[in-house]
Amino acid sequence: MPAPAPSPAERLARLRLIRTPRIGPVAYIHLVRRFGSASHAIEALPGLAFRGGGPAPALFPAAAAEAELARVEALGATMLFRGSDGYPHLLDQIEAAPPVLTVMGDRTLLDRQAVSIVGARNASGAAVRFARMLAHDLAAQGMLVVSGLARGIDTAAHAGSIDAGTAAVIAGGIDITYPPENAALQRDIAGRGLLIAEQPPGTQPHARHFPYRNRIIAGLAMGTVVVEAAPKSGSLITARLAAEFGREVMAVPGSPLDPRAQGCNLLIREGATLVQSAADIAEALAPIGGVAGRSESYRQEPAPDADADDGARRAILDLLGPVPLPVDELIRQSDVASPIVQTVLLELELAGRIERHAGGRVSLAA
Repeated sequence: MPAPAPSPAERLARLRLIRTPRIGPVAYIHLVRRFGSASHAIEALPGLAFRGGGPAPALFPAAAAEAELARVEALGATMLFRGSDGYPHLLDQIEAAPPVLTVMGDRTLLDRQAVSIVGARNASGAAVRFARMLAHDLAAQGMLVVSGLARGIDTAAHAGSIDAGTAAVIAGGIDITYPPENAALQRDIAGRGLLIAEQPPGTQPHARHFPYRNRIIAGLAMGTVVVEAAPKSGSLITARLAAEFGREVMAVPGSPLDPRAQGCNLLIREGATLVQSAADIAEALAPIGGVAGRSESYRQEPAPDADADDGARRAILDLLGPVPLPVDELIRQSDVASPIVQTVLLELELAGRIERHAGGRVSLAA
């Protein structure tokens, strides 16, 4: 059953929780699961942080949250909260999915099977042409083409699919244009496609925002196609995130003499599907099926309390250090039940004593 839309009071509480320091996507999802609503989670914050050994984070002011909601509405955009109807199905299946997305445009596009196309900003002319053709053919088949509105391959992917179905995930606020030369394209996508932002309106994109954007690009799609990329590029990060999420990774081969093709050739050597046409992509995704159903993990009944004793907290803290450790390994080595480990980590995070990292890893805060 689709989740009902949150009440105005719950929307406000969710946004306050999301914007509160030290509450990241994982902490947010655990809080709402455990307490059943953001309103109840807010009431529990002081006690949880106290048990974690630190002060509770300063709650985001209600007036600021109300102003953000009003700004989004004034822009003609919509907020999609995780766990509510309309939130992207596949993205909802990722533990660290954004608690809220601001979207502008045709939200029905999110019901389509999606393919992400990413690649080099300084792409060759041949790669730009191929990416544009590939995106056009995929959109013509009824797929949604997702990319990041960057220069080069991203721009080509959006240009090729704008007439039939494209979505752009941007690193800044929904009202901020970046890069400047794509201002017209961004407006066009907001009008005929779908523009997606995780950051609040007015946020200028900074380097730290792009990895967050990349996880959304990978998480929205059944598969990610890389068209030209250097070995250490953001496009390869997106591809590796897609692999971590259990999605198909595809790459377009290139000349060994072109440094811009090295990343794609490396992906193929590591097992990515070699792509030469839209038909190759359709064939690779066919075994996966159509649009995947919404994950039920968020919509469970509120998780039962899993209170930890001092012995469990000490066992977990003794294993943590400055080097990030996978949570699964922490559970294994501590010999503490998973729900209790998750509770302790939540308490420590709210107290500001640990940091979460990509790949489900945690470390002591610097």
